[in-house]
Amino acid sequence: MTIQTATHHLTSQLQSVYDEQEAINIAEWVLESFTGLRRMEQKLQSSKDLTNRQEQQLQHYLAELLGHRPVQYVLGECYFMDIKLFVDENVLIPRPETEELADWIIKYCQSQGISAPSILDIGTGSGCIALALKKHLPKSTVTALDISDNALNIAKRNAKDLNLDITFRQNNILNHDEWNDLPLFDLIISNPPYITLPEKESILPNVLEYEPHQALFVTNHDPQQFYKAIATFASEKLETNGAVFLELHRDFAKDTKDYYETNSWQTILRKDMQGNDRMLMAWG
Repeated sequence: MTIQTATHHLTSQLQSVYDEQEAINIAEWVLESFTGLRRMEQKLQSSKDLTNRQEQQLQHYLAELLGHRPVQYVLGECYFMDIKLFVDENVLIPRPETEELADWIIKYCQSQGISAPSILDIGTGSGCIALALKKHLPKSTVTALDISDNALNIAKRNAKDLNLDITFRQNNILNHDEWNDLPLFDLIISNPPYITLPEKESILPNVLEYEPHQALFVTNHDPQQFYKAIATFASEKLETNGAVFLELHRDFAKDTKDYYETNSWQTILRKDMQGNDRMLMAWG
């Protein structure tokens, strides 16, 4: 089987699960993972034969992809901004809108001349936000929290692979007693769980069946559950002139903004590239 044949085989099979362009992108990503050839190199070397081992890998990956397992989990990798991360089912797959949030924070710090902020990332998961901020703001001091020990192990692995110094802690932001020994921070950031349980029916199988529910769903029926806890936390742990940055549920973004403003915060609500209200900056 040549690279060209493998590409056509993967693409045609994957179109039973994905649309055509996504199937093409996944096929090229899968081939890159075990040939080491980027997209253009695959085209230039399209007549090159796969080894028997590579053909076996291809069939194994294809079976998992046709079972709706996300390609990032199948390959154990994803990209966030300009960094490569290991991911598995213990952490959410980082989304493009989360990249937009991280980019906003970096540009905010650069525009304000903030070169060495103390940063807290609540619900760090794979560590994507914390690691991107540490890479682009190298003088920053970054602490990353998560309730999941398994998620923290993955975030620590990513920090080690990227040689970035992050302090990791296992904390439940909903438990006030666990806040006491945390210091003050210049920036408090979070992409918290915000999906309500009734929304489960509308979630795609590749998300619902594989991504960690603890990182997706609130524990009650209030989509503001974590945003309220973070507001209370920030009122105690945010430095003077500090700021809170949050990723939001697009359907409840204005409600989150209103909650913070009602509780004496000033806010900026920002849209993502799709035109949805998805990010909030708040300061006291």
